[in-house]
Amino acid sequence: MAITAADVKNLREMTGAGMMDCKKALTETNGDIDAAVEFLRKKGLATAEKKAGRIAAEGIVATVVSDDAKTATIIEVNSETDFVAKNEVFQTYVAGLAKQINDGDYADMDAFLADKSEIDPSTTVADHHKAMVAKIGENLTIRRFEKVTGDAVVSYIHMGGKIGVLVEAECDNVSDAVKEAMKNIAMQIAAMNPSFVKKEEISEAELVKEKEIIVDSSLADPASLPKPILNAVFDEALEKGVLADEDKAFLEEKRNDKYLFNFLSDAGIQSFRDIAAAHKAEYLENKIFTGLVEGRFSKHLKEICLVDQTYVKAENKENVAQYVAQVAKDNGCKFEIKKFIRFETGEGLEKKNENFAEEVAAQMNK
Repeated sequence: MAITAADVKNLREMTGAGMMDCKKALTETNGDIDAAVEFLRKKGLATAEKKAGRIAAEGIVATVVSDDAKTATIIEVNSETDFVAKNEVFQTYVAGLAKQINDGDYADMDAFLADKSEIDPSTTVADHHKAMVAKIGENLTIRRFEKVTGDAVVSYIHMGGKIGVLVEAECDNVSDAVKEAMKNIAMQIAAMNPSFVKKEEISEAELVKEKEIIVDSSLADPASLPKPILNAVFDEALEKGVLADEDKAFLEEKRNDKYLFNFLSDAGIQSFRDIAAAHKAEYLENKIFTGLVEGRFSKHLKEICLVDQTYVKAENKENVAQYVAQVAKDNGCKFEIKKFIRFETGEGLEKKNENFAEEVAAQMNK
């Protein structure tokens, strides 16, 4: 059977495979389009397996919100390069995955991957994904997704898909003003990266852990210790003779100089850290030190809890909780932020640094 240019074009549009691959597939299958698609899929699966070991730490975060603005999904799909992340074919594919999740009901990633693909109903999500790996030419990873449902949900995408945010609120009158406020809060989350909506969400064990971290970090930063405690550390260091002659001379000469630590050696500063750490139990009984810790702990909680953060668009330094309360008052409604999800592309993943020229040379030598 003669293979026409129109046949090749049709198969290419259906599969996204290269022109020569499409021509070969049609030749091998005597022009049978369905068989040619299967031929390319099998070839794509084999290609995908070879690419599966590569690090995929770029990519995009995408979101989709239902027409009634009550359900939303956020998804992160990784690629190997930022170039592919900006590719329209890749972005359309990710948007399709997000839509399928938002329309469906999946307990986890395995359930989603095993389901029939809405993008290509002839195969599963997992197998269609492998075909996309072959089509795009890079390892791609559907890393994670989450779905929220509530009285009102909004989404926000920052930096072209580098960061994505979903915000869910409880509200008995979802007006445009409320949606705008939620969008503002989503922007706040993207910029300020809180960990919790409010302090009450943090477990007692986590609170204890965070305070312990602040205690230890305070002891590891002797320059920031309260003056009476720092002077005691200095005195002990001099008494024990643990400082090098140069550090000892600097301490005796510039003890009250705020730039003292700029003159000291790393070894000298470490001596102060060691002395402070040895007195940890004693300092925890010291009201001055515990006051320092409580102040830093309170500041830390305000940084990690959304409602306690200073609202970035506020002119009067109000926090997010006050902003939400004012929106509720102005619109005569109940309005409370219940949940947020923030994905940042590649967070926690190791990024592979490659020399492009070396990679090309390696490919030419194969």
